[in-house]
Amino acid sequence: MLDEAIDILKAVGIPTMGKTERTLERMAMAFLAVAGVSECWEQAIDNHFLKTRDIIDFNNKYFEEHLSRGSYDDIRRKDLKLLMLAHLILNSADNPHAATNDPRRGYSLATDFMLLIRTYGTDNWNISLKNYLINKVPLEEQLSRKRNINKVIVNLSNGQILELSAGEHNLLQKQIIEEFLPRYGKGSSLLYVGDTAKKFLHFDEPQLKALQFFELSHEKLPDIIAYNSMNKWIYLIEAVHSHGAINEVRLLELQELTKNCIATIIYITAFLNRIEFKKWVGEIAWETEVWIADNPDHLIHFNGHKFLGACLK
Repeated sequence: MLDEAIDILKAVGIPTMGKTERTLERMAMAFLAVAGVSECWEQAIDNHFLKTRDIIDFNNKYFEEHLSRGSYDDIRRKDLKLLMLAHLILNSADNPHAATNDPRRGYSLATDFMLLIRTYGTDNWNISLKNYLINKVPLEEQLSRKRNINKVIVNLSNGQILELSAGEHNLLQKQIIEEFLPRYGKGSSLLYVGDTAKKFLHFDEPQLKALQFFELSHEKLPDIIAYNSMNKWIYLIEAVHSHGAINEVRLLELQELTKNCIATIIYITAFLNRIEFKKWVGEIAWETEVWIADNPDHLIHFNGHKFLGACLK
């Protein structure tokens, strides 16, 4: 019954990713208790008003739990929280007109949800579920939408949109892609960008293999890789917030890893502002470039021999 309860909750959009097995069990037990279901889903009723201590008693009786009746607050704050947010379970105490001594005070199933779960395990389940979800935004989607507010949205030159997790490091990555590459890598294509939540958020594995780049599974990947096919240049870019500047050791490491690459390598360290740059200036390796996001139209070249002749003309 617990497995079936969890399956139902997943089907109607209750988020389960990242939840421990015990958390899911407790939520499923609370759901079954409020539904009045102990043997089959046809038992489900919507006028079964349970208080939190009643739910504890149900869990102890049918699932051999040993919960203290004093832990009733955990039922409300943890086990029922998502189910109430999704309006699968209603709390009559939310009704300002309900009397405090009304026997119908407590938690009960929403009527439409009750009618749905009665069909679980029958031939009507799939069509009932489809009808139930019409014009409903599942809780999982609602919560995901809220999280997206905190995403760093990055617009690629080909119109594709990437969503990076929030943070100054990813804000800098956004600046590199949207501001640096159009200026200094015009016509370049983005081959790789990682994220703290998803290491391979975007990567063009076929193109990297064609350029004989080192394995993408390697832990020493730079933050961003871009390729300019006209000049046959690969940009290896480190976005520095708290660490990661291309110093002499990092440069040697990247050179060794890219020794078989058939394109010319351009090494760039990027900073959000001059204050951050000043912290790292003593470590920047020769034969590399520095770009500062709040001064996007300028580069600092740590490879003067390439430009000295031009300056003297």
